[in-house]
Amino acid sequence: MKPQIPMDSTKLLHPFVFYLSAALAIFRSLQTGFFSLRRIPILFTIVDTVISLYFRLCGLSPFTIDLDDQTTMHFWTSNHRRFNKPNLVMIHGYGGDARWQFVYQVGSLSQNFNLYVPDLLFFGQSSSKRSGRTDAFQARCLAECLKRFGVDKFSVYSISYGGFVAYRMAEICPQEVEKVVIVSSGVGCSDDQIEEQIKKIGRDPAEILLPKHPQDLRLLVNLSVYKCKPLRWLPDFFLQEFINVMVNHQRKEKLELLEHLLAKKALINLPILTQETLLVWGDQDNVFPVNLAYQLQRHLGPRSRVKIIKEMGHAANIESPGAVNELITSFVLGQSKWDIPSDSEKFNFS
Repeated sequence: MKPQIPMDSTKLLHPFVFYLSAALAIFRSLQTGFFSLRRIPILFTIVDTVISLYFRLCGLSPFTIDLDDQTTMHFWTSNHRRFNKPNLVMIHGYGGDARWQFVYQVGSLSQNFNLYVPDLLFFGQSSSKRSGRTDAFQARCLAECLKRFGVDKFSVYSISYGGFVAYRMAEICPQEVEKVVIVSSGVGCSDDQIEEQIKKIGRDPAEILLPKHPQDLRLLVNLSVYKCKPLRWLPDFFLQEFINVMVNHQRKEKLELLEHLLAKKALINLPILTQETLLVWGDQDNVFPVNLAYQLQRHLGPRSRVKIIKEMGHAANIESPGAVNELITSFVLGQSKWDIPSDSEKFNFS
């Protein structure tokens, strides 16, 4: 029997992070030279384990699929597939694996959907020895995994880099993908827009998206959020452990993924999707400005709609998971074509 998770359970994670970080700081001061010499990321491992336990509490379990002898993909999926619930695939971006990016959302979404939460290739426990580094390669591998799970119909929710993958999935699987939700992604950016945004930020994208030092990770988070400060209480040594485990693992391959996205002509010939598509943006997004949402909507046409969350940055999944979950659930479960609030294009969820 699936455990019941209160709808506001994710709110408990915020004080948990505060008290845990304080405990980690104390523990660090007492740490012996044994751990330092062995370079064991024990503190990161504690938090990582807690997040995995939380996913299990939400009724999810880990699965690994070998597509062939070259490519392996790791998932967290619902323990019990309920045929009266729709399937939802959650596709993450840069900044850790799927668990770390969706930890504030799975509790609520697992009540309404059969969830399939993959680590994209070269993130978490997913890997490939093949040369493919395109979003289309990611999409094909992910689609094949879902086929092996026996999932023939599903909607897709994606954030940031995951939006590129979701878009390609909707293109190559028009019969399987029912609805698409893209949150704060650069899909459809022109070369000039990419260069302009890089100049505005003033740093090499690789230095930010693939940080080497705690101050780089803090910069990435500060660019991604508008109101909250999720790293405020976390000490540098913990952030370095996160980088060592999450970022440096398959770092070369992650860099090659990024180089493809930034390459000339990487984003041309963007198809128009046949699925209904919801574009969700924060009005204070400093990574992909909100004008890109309306640009993509114009490209997609009448089967798309934009929803803007006020006073929200790029990482809406961290800053306002409840608002995003509400929009996803209303859109995917809606009985009418657009059964989501329509009084205004901007919403202030608090």
